[in-house]
Amino acid sequence: MYTVKIRKSIMIAHSLPHPFFGPAQNMHGATYVVDVTFRSEELDEHNVVIDIGKAHDVTAEVLKPLSYQNLDELEIFKGHLTTTEFIARHIHDAIKANLSGIFAGKIGVTLGETHDAWASYEGL
Repeated sequence: MYTVKIRKSIMIAHSLPHPFFGPAQNMHGATYVVDVTFRSEELDEHNVVIDIGKAHDVTAEVLKPLSYQNLDELEIFKGHLTTTEFIARHIHDAIKANLSGIFAGKIGVTLGETHDAWASYEGL
């Protein structure tokens, strides 16, 4: 299995309004370190998993509408608890959609909330 991994970061604000989340029910901020891993069994005709520049560009495009936003106020997240796991899936799905027809391997998205806490989503 071949992999290419890129890293970006975004700053967001949100709340998780359910007693399960304790103090995180209140509005708080997070700076996510966003790692996106592209996996493929085979290299393409250019001997790469994916063009690294394209991977960076698509990831930046997907993250831009989330960066410096209060996720509670974004229409796309109305009615959802914007947990780190949920946001990782959202980013994954948006990157996958943007690369449709360009990349057929697996994509994994990991969001680092702190130096010792991460959440991920990986899919085709």
